[in-house]
Amino acid sequence: MEARKKLLATELNLRMEELLHGDTKWLAGPAAALPVAAVVSGGVSDEMEEAQLETLSDWMESQGLPRGTMSFDFADSATGKQKAVFDLAWPSGIQEELSQPVAVLLNENNDTIAVASQAGFRCFASIAEFKKYVQSEVLAEAMTI
Repeated sequence: MEARKKLLATELNLRMEELLHGDTKWLAGPAAALPVAAVVSGGVSDEMEEAQLETLSDWMESQGLPRGTMSFDFADSATGKQKAVFDLAWPSGIQEELSQPVAVLLNENNDTIAVASQAGFRCFASIAEFKKYVQSEVLAEAMTI
């Protein structure tokens, strides 16, 4: 069995060398271990939560405001490394570039909320709180303009 493995490995390496057109540096030595991906916190947890967030996006649209981005992948701007997934987010603000980024984070742990807060997002842990914010600050401000 061991002799068979060696023969197969030798033949595979010859075929790979042909495909690599002689650039054998890829075949030399053991492959580097890939880093284990860190567990990213956040994200929509179930169908009921997803339905609530879809309904909220529909409500926003009915108010003449933009729909949020569902399951927004938040990454570190310097490294590009994904840090968290926000349930529903407006990364450029509800009034794009005029208001701060906003995230609705239902049933999320403190780590996800901390990541969002540190990134400058205004965080809401309930739909009722978010709607109150939209009505009192975003829509009220739009009416005075």
